[in-house]
Amino acid sequence: MKVSTQNLHISLGGTEILKGIDFHTSANSFIGIIGPNGSGKSTLLKCIYRTLKPTAGAVSLDGISLQTLSLKQSAKKVAVVAQHNHYNFDFTVKEVVMLGRAPHKRMLDRDTKEDFALTEASLKQVGMQDFSERLFSSLSGGERQRVLLARALTQQTPCLILDEPTNHLDIKYQLQLMDIVKDLDITVIAAIHDLNIAAMYCDFIYVMKHGEIVTKGTPKEVLIPETIEKIYEIKADVIEKNGVLHILYQPGQHK
Repeated sequence: MKVSTQNLHISLGGTEILKGIDFHTSANSFIGIIGPNGSGKSTLLKCIYRTLKPTAGAVSLDGISLQTLSLKQSAKKVAVVAQHNHYNFDFTVKEVVMLGRAPHKRMLDRDTKEDFALTEASLKQVGMQDFSERLFSSLSGGERQRVLLARALTQQTPCLILDEPTNHLDIKYQLQLMDIVKDLDITVIAAIHDLNIAAMYCDFIYVMKHGEIVTKGTPKEVLIPETIEKIYEIKADVIEKNGVLHILYQPGQHK
């Protein structure tokens, strides 16, 4: 699926957060959004998955304006693993993952054998199959993030949005989560804090600062010392080993 925004603006509390964002994906590509804290990454994603309504501009899914789709229709197209997820009820892990099937059901529809099979397969895919009867609220932050990815997998959408998906995860599960997502063969849009993760997994990267897109391109085009210093105000060396870029930060920059 192709996702695009046209001249997207949003103001919150009298402050302009996004300042005319033009953003486009090709189908089945892994798109990264990078930039310092407060650059507008999460706000852009929230406009795409309809948590926030733009002040001006438009979001399109395969050329169809998002505003013409019902919430249920857009939920069949876009799944989300957000940074912060809180449930006020004591759902089990299995129940949380089953919520991913909700867009595919009519009111009062019962869960089917297919729903249960998808839930079980998704939990196994993220290594959480032994936690299905645990309360979601009892899990660590990293375990919750893996369960929420399983929920998104059961939603079976052509687009997946990730808002800093590797937060709270140790290195093993960071790479496991990104490997799973990379192999899905769907459109993925991810706000990524770790530049080395972005270098390893992204096909194309948008760089944001102060609510604007500063530059864009492939990891090799974007993740260069000059751009890193301009955006993050820190010096870094970039090397390539076995076809993968590695960003090496230089210490002592904060003095």
